[in-house]
Amino acid sequence: MASKSHQDADPNAIIANEGDFIFKPKAFNIVWGNDSRYWRIPRSPIPEYDEQEAAELIQVSWLEVTGSVKLEPSTRYEISFKLSFRRDSFGWSGAPIFLMAKVGKKGKYKWKRLKELDNLPKDPIMVPTDDSFTIEPILSNVPDKRLYFGLYEVWSGKWKGGLKVHEAIVRKLG
Repeated sequence: MASKSHQDADPNAIIANEGDFIFKPKAFNIVWGNDSRYWRIPRSPIPEYDEQEAAELIQVSWLEVTGSVKLEPSTRYEISFKLSFRRDSFGWSGAPIFLMAKVGKKGKYKWKRLKELDNLPKDPIMVPTDDSFTIEPILSNVPDKRLYFGLYEVWSGKWKGGLKVHEAIVRKLG
């Protein structure tokens, strides 16, 4: 077991591409992410990521996978996660999984329940699948332009496992 149980994000694992940001597994803060009893995190060097690599959840009762990035003012963004399940996944049916985001440490959270995780396929898909999850433009005079976002299931206390987090994308819109 690692001396520190949580994985701290490696900013070098965020790929910036024409205003979009792609978060690879090491770009996330993951609660219990440095403990091999709970998570399997790829250790690939950046930028040589294999597209199939994912942070793989072994088992947790507290799911918290988060990232952050500084946004451009006056620009809308969309947030999505590329996820899949292992064949032996468990504990997800009816679990209240949320995608949450806010701008600035003191910002107000926007959230969306991800019902897709009740029946997530084995092949990776982008979530949410129905409506997009957008962040409205921030004003240029806002002092903290940092976006804080993540996947959360911290309410049920149920043990769950088998989730694969391939990446998250913060996409610049129009």
